[in-house]
Amino acid sequence: MPLFIVLTGIIILVILIGYFKFDTFISFVLVSTGIGLAEGMEPLAVSQSVQDGIGSVLGFLVIILGFGAMLGKLVADSGAAQRISDSLIKAFGRKYVQWALVLTGMIIGIPMFYSVGFVILVPLVFTVAAATGLPMLYVGLPMLASLSVTHGYLPPHPAPSALVNDYGADLGLTLIYGLIVAIPAIILGGPVFAQTLKKYNPKPLKEFYNPNIMSDEEMPGLGISIFTALLPVIVLGITAILKFFVSPDTPVGYIIYALSDPIIAMLIAIVVAIFTLGINRGKSMTEISKSLNSSIKSIAMILLIIAGAGSLKQIMIDSGVSDYIGDLLRDVTISPLLMAWGIAAIIRVCVGSATVAGLTSAGIVFPLIEQNGASPELMVLATGAGSLMFSHVNDTGFWMFKEYFNLTVKQTIKTWSVMETIVSIAGLLGVLVLNLFVG
Repeated sequence: MPLFIVLTGIIILVILIGYFKFDTFISFVLVSTGIGLAEGMEPLAVSQSVQDGIGSVLGFLVIILGFGAMLGKLVADSGAAQRISDSLIKAFGRKYVQWALVLTGMIIGIPMFYSVGFVILVPLVFTVAAATGLPMLYVGLPMLASLSVTHGYLPPHPAPSALVNDYGADLGLTLIYGLIVAIPAIILGGPVFAQTLKKYNPKPLKEFYNPNIMSDEEMPGLGISIFTALLPVIVLGITAILKFFVSPDTPVGYIIYALSDPIIAMLIAIVVAIFTLGINRGKSMTEISKSLNSSIKSIAMILLIIAGAGSLKQIMIDSGVSDYIGDLLRDVTISPLLMAWGIAAIIRVCVGSATVAGLTSAGIVFPLIEQNGASPELMVLATGAGSLMFSHVNDTGFWMFKEYFNLTVKQTIKTWSVMETIVSIAGLLGVLVLNLFVG
């Protein structure tokens, strides 16, 4: 009966969001409340559980996502994103332009939210395609594969950051493992798959083909652009490795462990970016502050969606459903990594949102970590990979791709949806292989 109630609740959640287009945050709270009451919880206990779930999630993520949005905004507004992409394209040349765009997508995609990176970098694709004479999707899909994979796999993006918190994973290790898994997924879904798309050469709509190109003098240098954009990755990656060799009880270990905290790493990156991409570029603190403030508006709804998912997770814990599901799955022989991917993939296809799919799955499968000894970091990646599965008409990313590239729905499914499916399956295979060595 508890499992039937949960499944019914998730079906209702899918219908509310996918069919009726009901507000996602309100849908989560309604379904969470309904599941709690149906499971026999007292109304006041349900209310408290919803509050606890929202509070526990936002306590960590408000800072991480807020800093991530700020860093992405500074990278974009300063011209650092354009400098990185322009330099890579010049270095690689026409023959290897796909690989230049893959690297651009990864570098820009790590600190920047998907929708922001998409809007900023797609005009670059149009420019490169026009300059090289290459088919537009052949040029653009590798970059979008990079953006999509970093969005689904790597902190500080919303779903991976929340999953790190939910699963109790180490953020630095998740980032290292995520990069290992992401690279082959991007290669398969990007340059390899794009080889089959040369017959598609749509013309972008004119309103999307007016990029704001900065002059060389207006942009910061390449070195400082890459360093600032990737500073959180650099700090977390280095400290994750150094933690294997130092004790937290030593003075050096104390510093390394402090820097390995994602909030500290992101704070350092923001302060550095304010100087390197703001003050040193002649901007006043008033201008910088306005830019930082505007960046927060882009994540307000994302935070509410994540908060709603947190309430569902907490209801499942407090009502005992998670323990019940854990007992049912205790003797199941299927890999918890495969199960996490499968559940996330199903919810993704039904709901459309990768963030919702990942966070909803976490509430169902997280008991498997303790029961089966699964690596929390790999569980994050398996769930993230599943959350990218087969984007279609209920996903905003699908429609952004369709409209910007001026494709039909059928063409979008054959290109964008297939690419998302490839990176999802490749991510799962990468996680399973990596599990042989670190699981």
